[in-house]
Amino acid sequence: MNSSQAALDYAQPLQLAGMRVKPEHIDANGHMNVGYYNVIFDQALDEFFKPFDLDWSYVQRTNLSTFVLETHVCYLQEVVEGDELRFTFQLLGHDAKRIHYFMEMHHASKGYLAATSEQVLVHVDLATRRSCPFPPEHQALFTRMMEGHGRLPKPAQAGRSIGLGKKG
Repeated sequence: MNSSQAALDYAQPLQLAGMRVKPEHIDANGHMNVGYYNVIFDQALDEFFKPFDLDWSYVQRTNLSTFVLETHVCYLQEVVEGDELRFTFQLLGHDAKRIHYFMEMHHASKGYLAATSEQVLVHVDLATRRSCPFPPEHQALFTRMMEGHGRLPKPAQAGRSIGLGKKG
């Protein structure tokens, strides 16, 4: 974890820009295919995790990793080839082995919210393929992050369940 990340107060969601919808992400409808939303949210998560030493170098060095246990994507407005995207990351909760977080995907130039992804991941020992606690420095990071992110409003799509609802 770098020192600039340790000094953050986490009063706002983390921000990430610079990702783009690629030609191979486009389906027959002329917009990004649903499967690529999960891919690009996963790539954004990798970028968010780099400064926290939870990226591929962490996995290689420690033989520890993270596995997503559950994800819920809401597709709100389409994006098309070439669109630049901006992401946010908000921690919603954590314990010794898991984190619960919420990411938003925005169209970078038009500003609209295109999609959201709520996820729970678990820390895993790759030697045993079993869950294990995050190292103390990561647990401390998540505690600091929650001190700020816990004061933020809960995103509208967070905690939603899927279904048709009652017909009135």
